[in-house]
Amino acid sequence: MSDSDGTTLPTGGLAVVVGATGTIGSAFAGRLRDDARFADVVALSRSSDPPVDLTDEPSIAAAAASLKERQEEVRMILVATGFLHDEAQGPEKTWRHLDPDALGRVFALNAVGPALVMKHLLPLLPRKGRVVFGALSARAASIEENRLGGWYGYRSSKAALNQLVRSAAAELSRKNKQAVCVSLHPGHVESPLSAPFGSGGQPTFSADAAAAKLVGVLDALSAEQSGGFFDQDGRPIPW
Repeated sequence: MSDSDGTTLPTGGLAVVVGATGTIGSAFAGRLRDDARFADVVALSRSSDPPVDLTDEPSIAAAAASLKERQEEVRMILVATGFLHDEAQGPEKTWRHLDPDALGRVFALNAVGPALVMKHLLPLLPRKGRVVFGALSARAASIEENRLGGWYGYRSSKAALNQLVRSAAAELSRKNKQAVCVSLHPGHVESPLSAPFGSGGQPTFSADAAAAKLVGVLDALSAEQSGGFFDQDGRPIPW
C-alpha cells in the first residue's frame, strides 16, 4: 500500500495492541492480524511476554525496549484498556460514594497508565509516513454531554485521558506531520465491563464489530483531525 500522499499506512510495520486480553483488545488484535498492511501484531497485556501492567511503569518501559529491538517499524498503537468496575468497586451513583483510594485507582488505570504507554511507546513511531495512535475513551467522558451526573471516577478519568491524548497529539505532530493521535468511543460493546449496566437504549455491538468500525475510523481520519475525540462512526464527540 502506497504512502505517497501520507494518508495510508506503509506496509510491513508493526501494530501494537495494549490490553490485548480484554474484550475489545483481543478483537483488535485478531482483526489486525488479518490486515495485510502489518508484518506482525504485538499483543501486550499482563500475561504477554514481556508482561505489561499499566500500574507498573518499568513493565511498560520493558515492552518499549523489546519493540525497539525489532526490525519492523511501529506504525499503529492501540490502547484498548478501561476500568469501570470489579468486585472491589463500582461507579459512584452520588458524591456520597466518593472515596480517595477508589478515585486514585480508577485514574491510575484509565488515565495515568495510558499516559505512561504514550511516554514510552510514542517515541518508537517513525518520523516519516503515516502513523496512528488510538486510545479507548468513552462518551461518558464528554463534559458537554454530561446531563446525568454520577460515575464520577470513570467520567473524569476518561476526560483526563482525552486531555492527555490531545496534548500528545500536539507533540507528536511536531515529530511527524502525518501522525494521527486520537481518543475513540467504541459504542456500547457486549463485554464484562458494560454487562451490568445495560445499553441505555443505545445500539449494542459485538467486540468484533466494534473493532472493525474503529479500525475503519482510524483509516479514514486525516492528520488534521489528530487530537480529536471520535465515536464508532467517525463523528466528533464534544469535549
